[in-house]
Amino acid sequence: MRKILLAPLCALITVAVAACSPSGPDQTNPELAPRGTTMTKVKPEKKDLTTKLSLSGKVEMNPTFGLTAPVAGQVRYFDLQTPSGTPTKPTRVATVWKDGAPNYVEIPAGATFGGRLVDDKATVTEGMPIASAKHVGYAIVGDIDGAQAYKISGALTDVTVQIKNGPGPFPCTVLGTIAALPQGTIPEKPAQTPDPKNPPKQPEQPKQPEQPQQPSSSTGLRIVCTAPADVQMINGATASIEVTTGKSAQALVVPVEAVAGAQGKGKVDVMQPDGSRKTVDVTLGLTDGKVVEVKSGLTGDEELAVPGPNLPEGQQQGGDQQKPTGP
Repeated sequence: MRKILLAPLCALITVAVAACSPSGPDQTNPELAPRGTTMTKVKPEKKDLTTKLSLSGKVEMNPTFGLTAPVAGQVRYFDLQTPSGTPTKPTRVATVWKDGAPNYVEIPAGATFGGRLVDDKATVTEGMPIASAKHVGYAIVGDIDGAQAYKISGALTDVTVQIKNGPGPFPCTVLGTIAALPQGTIPEKPAQTPDPKNPPKQPEQPKQPEQPQQPSSSTGLRIVCTAPADVQMINGATASIEVTTGKSAQALVVPVEAVAGAQGKGKVDVMQPDGSRKTVDVTLGLTDGKVVEVKSGLTGDEELAVPGPNLPEGQQQGGDQQKPTGP
């Protein structure tokens, strides 16, 4: 009889406990601090900062690269003869005229003419690809996407390559521009009209007809660089390309978590004596993904709140963030 009476009582207690338990959208997670809570404080510090960008590449034979206009002006091309061998000295391919002065464009030694990228007498801007060339031999070629292009466009003097399961790391000399190239054109040679007063002499042996030179094909954004002569290359081997995109000696840096902003402009929260925060505008520079350079806005004596200030969606990243990965 006692067992029969206790069963409904236990069921009633279980329902009551369940009804008192929190549920639904009002639940809170005690592990998460409220937004804006200062978790820690940091002070800016000075250190040498180097930023790098890694690309995937491979070994290619006779890759195409582009030559750019050294100044803005009008381009005039030279009529080039097909070389009988690999050129051992630079070949002048065009002149860009500005204010009545010539500015020459030359194909480096070890490369041949690939094609004209704009029309003769066209007006071009500084840095615009105007001719293509073909490197004779092996080179490292790495594809670049649009976001990476602006980060490395002015940083092509310090490039290191590691061939997978092969030689490296070794310095790699960049050829031409990283810009995408249109298809090249090669003008036809004008037909020669014989002079009746000086008829051409009959050759002792008939000349073999010259093979028409094939113009260069279009390319996407990419980097082309050559390895030292003593590095063994195998066509098609994969490689990692590391480009040093920036260096700053004794830069004033703070953790990226303390900064909110983008495109060189940011904000930090400076801690006040009473424990409150004061949001300060800062100018941002280089970043290695862990710290970001502060070019102006701080003296270096401040204490900053971490995490940094809250910004609207889309403005959360501090500086031009890029996390380097070694080859």
